[in-house]
Order: sequence, then C-alpha cells, then structure tokens
Amino acid sequence: MKLIALDLDGTTLNSNKIISEETLSAIKRAEAAGHIVMILSGRSPSSVSDELSKYGLNCPVGGHNGTALYVNGELIELNSIGKSQIQKIALEVEREELPYNVSTNKGIFAPSNWDKRFEQVVSSGRVPKDYFTNRHYKMFTTPPNVYGHSFFNKVQEIIDNEDYTIQKFLILTLDPKQMERIEKKLRFIDETFVTSSSPFNLEITHMNGNKGYGLKAMASYFQIPLENTVAIGDEKNDLPMFNIAGLSIAMGNAEEEVKLACDLVTLSNDENGVAYAFEKYIFNKSNVL
Repeated sequence: MKLIALDLDGTTLNSNKIISEETLSAIKRAEAAGHIVMILSGRSPSSVSDELSKYGLNCPVGGHNGTALYVNGELIELNSIGKSQIQKIALEVEREELPYNVSTNKGIFAPSNWDKRFEQVVSSGRVPKDYFTNRHYKMFTTPPNVYGHSFFNKVQEIIDNEDYTIQKFLILTLDPKQMERIEKKLRFIDETFVTSSSPFNLEITHMNGNKGYGLKAMASYFQIPLENTVAIGDEKNDLPMFNIAGLSIAMGNAEEEVKLACDLVTLSNDENGVAYAFEKYIFNKSNVL
C-alpha cells in the first residue's frame, strides 16, 4: 500500500481547471488497488472537497497547505497560528497595505477595501508584465466576494474574536520589491512557516502548516511508512512534501527550481502528467525507484 499525495491546481487539475478522464481513471484505479490517494493543497478544505465531489472522489484532504487534515470528512488534525504570531503578521501586512485574506475555522475573510488595495498596486506600474499572463494570475486576483469570502473593516475584529482560529494568511504580493521586503520580515516571526504557490503570493501558516508535515501526519494516521509515500506537485509550496516523500515527482509544467528538487519529472498537467506518473511509477512496479 502507498500513500500518494497530489497537489490540486497545476497538478491534478489541468489548465482548464478540470480533472481529465485519464487522471480520474488513474486515481480510481490506484484506490481500487488499495493505495490511499490524498489531495494536499493550498486551498481551503471545503474548496478541495467541493472540487473532488464533482468527480465522485472522497479522498483524504490536507487543506491550507496541510494545516487542516480530513479523512472521510472528519477533521483529524488542525494547526492554527498562535495569537502572538498573528498580531505580528497582521502588523506587517497592514503596514504595507497589501491585499490579502485570512483563512479561519469560520471561513475566509478579507479587508473590506481589498479591491482598492489591489488597484493601487496594479496601477503603480511596479507589476512585472509577465505576471498578467501567469497561469495563476486570475485565481489569485479574483475579488474575494466572487469566492464568497466575508469581509472585515479591521483585522483586529477577527484576531480578538475568541471563536476564531486562524490557519493561514494569503498575501498578494504583485510588487517584487515589496514582496522581498515583507517576506524578510515575515520569516523572522517564530513558529510560523512561509511559502508561496506563485511568483506573486506569500502564504503564512503555523510551523506545522506545510505539505511535508501534512503528508507525514497522514502517513502516520494510515500507518504507512514514509518510504511508501509518493508526492506529486508543481510549485514551491510542494517542496516540503517532496522532502518527506519516499518518491517525489514534479509536473512538467513546474518551475525549474521545483523540478531540481524532485526524484523524477512527469508530463505537464495538460498532458495528463499525474496519470502518466501513476502508470509508469506506481502501477508499473519495475519502474519504481
């Protein structure tokens, strides 16, 4: 039995944001053979589950980069950012007036002036032209209300509410110099983990809120040795699970940095790269390293 961790966007989903018939068939075939296929994504658990339900899949889910782990719809582990760390993150983000959102146990929230913040940086002329054609640009720059997110006037409203726990800050950093400046400050905040899933965003979670920890925790839950785990992804936030997995596979559409960090490279997400990897390295035992 193997535990196979798949990233969602750019990996399991093609550029049309769908799971191809070939990929879906490969996942179901792996499950029928007794393997556990899980989704480890930067998306919220509900967003991942909604996506999987379109295809009749009920995979274990690691949402918010592995911060929230679910099996059969039941929460098995949740790692939230500490109050002290939240205050420090919020201070830096608000100081830069960046568009961002906060993922909590009660849903996702964004500043009520998110649109104004976004327009301010886009009109500044400091956004590299290639960002506008990046495959992730639309997903990260779509206004929060389109996704059904809620709003706050001051982030302290969320921080001070005892009913809320915060799992992730997602910050849109379209100005490279501004991104570099705030990233340096965020990395000094203790007990947190900073990563990105595009050239222009930063994601901050609890120090255990990364895909490596999520894969390790899920392997422990199913009592599967780490040497029997496989990770497939395409972005920097997938690197922690590549470092943990027994076999790491980068998508053909991944950045060179990500490919260099993996054992193998498969085809792109528009060439059914996940299905190809399953066929060559999971179903065909002679090709497994």
